[in-house]
Amino acid sequence: MDKVISFFKKYWITIFIYIGLVVLYKIIADNKLVDAFLFPPVDSIIEAFQENKGLMLTNMLYSFQLMIPSIIIAVAIALTVGTVLGMNQRIREVLHPVIYTISVVPSILLSPFALLLAPNFRSASLFLVVYGTIWSTLFATITGIQTIDKRYLDNAATLELRGLQKFFRVILPAASPSILGGFVNSLRGSFVILVYAEMYGAKYGMGFFVKKYSEYGLYSETWCGFIFMVAVLVIVMQIFERVKSHLLKWTIN
Repeated sequence: MDKVISFFKKYWITIFIYIGLVVLYKIIADNKLVDAFLFPPVDSIIEAFQENKGLMLTNMLYSFQLMIPSIIIAVAIALTVGTVLGMNQRIREVLHPVIYTISVVPSILLSPFALLLAPNFRSASLFLVVYGTIWSTLFATITGIQTIDKRYLDNAATLELRGLQKFFRVILPAASPSILGGFVNSLRGSFVILVYAEMYGAKYGMGFFVKKYSEYGLYSETWCGFIFMVAVLVIVMQIFERVKSHLLKWTIN
């Protein structure tokens, strides 16, 4: 009970904002202040939720089957390349401009090439999500390693820590606030690219669900799919924020 009270004390303004948004939508939809076709009544959206909840859960699982391996691959590449560039000034001077140039190309612009060159749609989608996810974590890793307090490295040298032992006990923990911050930003970007990829060519997925019903003109289902997708994103982001806070509990904030 104390946790519930504490939660409401902390987020009561946020809760009222969400309630206000729902009430505002209901007023607009019920009074047909805008296009009634695009903005169906709240009751119709709730009914669509009840009718399609099983299908939406299925599509969510398909989305996770693509997103989870993409994130794992992106993080592995970002940590490996970011560590090399962060620890070696000469390599960083040579490759950082090249990597930065590649990173500014939007993944959406690469989608036609990925779809044509990849052996199947899943491989193309995997490439696009990895490409759209990797950069924030990569640059955060480089910055995190570059800004490590030199005293940590001096202490590691004193203790004769080298190689992987030095990396996992000193470098990675010291750079983790920056790395985890970059990863959370990458996670947001991965959802954007995931939804885009699913909207154009997939047969399942949360983005596919929204795209399909919008094409059919069934906007009650479109709205429920959109709301469900946003709710999933918020929940996933909150889980990772909790994990981040737990891992960084040794820091000041």
